[in-house]
Amino acid sequence: MEDKIISYGGQAVIEGVMMRGQKAFAVAMRAPDGNIVVHQESLAKVYRSWITKIPFLRGSILLWDALGLGMKALTLSANTQTGEDEKLEGPQLYIALGISLTFGIGLFILLPAGVGGLAEAYLGWHNLAHNLLEGLVRLVLLVGYIWAIGFMPDVKRLFGYHGAEHKTINAYESGAELTPAVVAQYPIEHPRCGTAFILTFVLLSVLVHSALGDMSIVWRLVSRVLLIPVIAGIAVEYIRWTANHLNSPLVRLLIKPNLALQSLTTREPDTSMLEVAIESFKTMRQAEKDFAV
Repeated sequence: MEDKIISYGGQAVIEGVMMRGQKAFAVAMRAPDGNIVVHQESLAKVYRSWITKIPFLRGSILLWDALGLGMKALTLSANTQTGEDEKLEGPQLYIALGISLTFGIGLFILLPAGVGGLAEAYLGWHNLAHNLLEGLVRLVLLVGYIWAIGFMPDVKRLFGYHGAEHKTINAYESGAELTPAVVAQYPIEHPRCGTAFILTFVLLSVLVHSALGDMSIVWRLVSRVLLIPVIAGIAVEYIRWTANHLNSPLVRLLIKPNLALQSLTTREPDTSMLEVAIESFKTMRQAEKDFAV
């Protein structure tokens, strides 16, 4: 069962779903004419290298590569909707990713850290208190941002494809037949969702930052950026551990907040969305077999 739990993941894209396995990924998209367009590729060698065997290190490295993979999938789906050839690749892809990360780090990492630093400097709060405030501000910003964009029509559809992705993987991991009627019956939440990673990262950041004690505002901001891959690595290992121990009542209790937060990032998919997610998963599975030959 571990192969199923650890190896398969996905991501909703514009009118489509990306599914990733151990050796390959596939992106299935609903084109403007109503047909399903599929793109498949082998994964980068990093997914099969010795790095994937090293706890904590593998999390931060694979997360970075997954961000690039997600950007590529979004580009493919966007260009499918416009009928244009893929334009964003190579350096351009990572420049776009870098800009997005810079914005995200500024808003969700540095701004909360600055608020905590002000509480430390001007209100006399110490260690755990100002780090709890920082974590609370970070969580409110993240949840508020996700909640706000969820009202946008395009994002609602994106969240619908996110729900279709989860249902498909849940159905597969249960050994069910992958048809829209069957897949629709499965849960919309999944313990390995990126939303779970976000909440885990925020909670772990409070613990890790508190261990550093009080510090100047400059070192506070610098440490927050430098510790992103460290906390990300710990978060990935935690999610892997919970995914492998779902039979434990304690683990099921621990992941309840992660599953609850997914109510903001998923919507019940319609049949056409389920068809796309299933096609993406089946294509990825076949590609895995083909690339193994």
